[in-house]
Amino acid sequence: MQIYITRTFLVALIFATVLSACDNSAGQLSKTPNLYSTGKFYPTEHVPDSLRTVAPQMYFVTDRASVTKAGALAGYSASRSDSMVFGSAKVQFGDAVDWADLVRQTHSDSGQRFSTLTPQPAQEIVRFPVTPLPFERRDGGIHNLPGPEAEYQHQVRLFQAAIREEIKRTGNGRMLIYVHGVKNDFDDSLTVLANLWHFTGRASLPIAFSWPAGNNGVFGYFKDREAGEFSIFHLKELLRMLAAVPEVEDIDIVAHSRGTEIATSALRELIIEQRAKGKKPKLALKTGTLILAAADLDVGVMRQRLMAEHFAEAFEQINVYINDNDSALHLSSTLTSVPRFGASRAADFRPGELESLGRIGLVYFIQVETAGGMYGHSYFRQNPGVMSDIALTLRTRAFPGSTLRPLDLDEQNFWTLHPNYPLERLPELSPIDGR
Repeated sequence: MQIYITRTFLVALIFATVLSACDNSAGQLSKTPNLYSTGKFYPTEHVPDSLRTVAPQMYFVTDRASVTKAGALAGYSASRSDSMVFGSAKVQFGDAVDWADLVRQTHSDSGQRFSTLTPQPAQEIVRFPVTPLPFERRDGGIHNLPGPEAEYQHQVRLFQAAIREEIKRTGNGRMLIYVHGVKNDFDDSLTVLANLWHFTGRASLPIAFSWPAGNNGVFGYFKDREAGEFSIFHLKELLRMLAAVPEVEDIDIVAHSRGTEIATSALRELIIEQRAKGKKPKLALKTGTLILAAADLDVGVMRQRLMAEHFAEAFEQINVYINDNDSALHLSSTLTSVPRFGASRAADFRPGELESLGRIGLVYFIQVETAGGMYGHSYFRQNPGVMSDIALTLRTRAFPGSTLRPLDLDEQNFWTLHPNYPLERLPELSPIDGR
C-alpha cells in the first residue's frame, strides 16, 4: 500500500509540475508574445486611424481577490473573492512606441516581434455584492431578500449601461470573451486577450474572464481546478448580463486548457435554463463561435454532458483545436486514466460519433501539426497558423475547408492545420469598418 501511495504521489507531482511549467511559461510568453510578421498575420493597413491606439482598452470580469498597496488597487491575486468585479485596464503594445514604429517593427525582414505587452493599472467600474445573497423561504420557494436583491440588480444595470456606452462609442456589438487556463495570473489573461483582439481586427468588445488561477506549489494545479469550479456561477452571470443587453449582437468565446471546463459547464447550464423556458439557446444567449484550445476535458464527460445534450446547437460553430502530442494533457490522462479532449484521437470516439458531428456541421476538430511550445499545450497563442486560423474564424465567420480557411479533412473527420498554413490570406479581407 505504501508503494502505491508513493507512486501516485509521484505521478501527481510530475503532472502538477509539468502543467505548472507549461502554463506558467505560456503566461510569460503572452507578455513577450510570438506574434510573427504583422504583414502576414494582420492587415495593419486596413485599421482606421481611430483604432490605431498604442494602449487599447481591455475589459475584465474577475472573482479574484483584490490586492491593494498604499490604499490603492494594485491588481488581483490567485485567491478567491465572492464579490465579482467588472473593470478596465490598458495594455501597452510595444515599448512606448507609436503605431508607425510598431508597424515598422512587425513588418521588418529581421523578424522582430512585438515588444512586451504590459497591462496598466486596472480600474474597477462595477463591484457586485457578495454572493450568495441572503435568502429566505417564501411562498413555497427560496427567494433572495428584497434589499440585497435590489442592490445586486442595481449593479447589473450599471454593468449593462457601461457595455451599452462602449458599444455606442466603438460601434462594436460583438463581444469577445477569453477564459484562460491554470497557472495564469490576472495580467496573463489581459495580455493574451489583447493578442486575440488585435489579430481578429479589433472589431469587438474584449472581455477577459479572469478566475482565481495561478496558485503556487506542488498542488497548485489542483487548487486551480477547484477555483475553476468556484467560478462557473460568475461566468454564467456575465453571460446572462451580456445577453440581456439589446445592443449586444453576438458573444464569441475563446477558452484554453482548464478554462474550457469552466466555459462549457457554464454554457451547458445556461442552455438547459433557456430550454426550460421554451426558448432557443442560440437566440436567447446570443452565442456565436466557441473555440476550445488544448481542452483539459474528460472525453467521456464531454460525450455525456455535451454531445448527448446537443450542446452544439447553441453556437454558430465550435472549433476544437487538438494536438495528440500535448504532453500536459497526456499526463492528465495518465493520472485520471481517461483521455483528454484536447489530445483526442479518432480511437477515443465510438464508431459513428465523428460522422454524426460531421453531419450537423457545427463542431470541427482541428488537428495541429508540429504544435509549438515546450509541451505543446500553449500552441494557440504561440503557433502562427493556429492564431491566424482563430483570427480568420472570428473575423470572417468562415468554416474549415473554405477559401479563407484552407484546412484539409481526413478520413476520420478531423481537419488538419498544416505548418505551412497560408498566413498571407488575412490581408485579402475587406477593410475593417469598426464593426
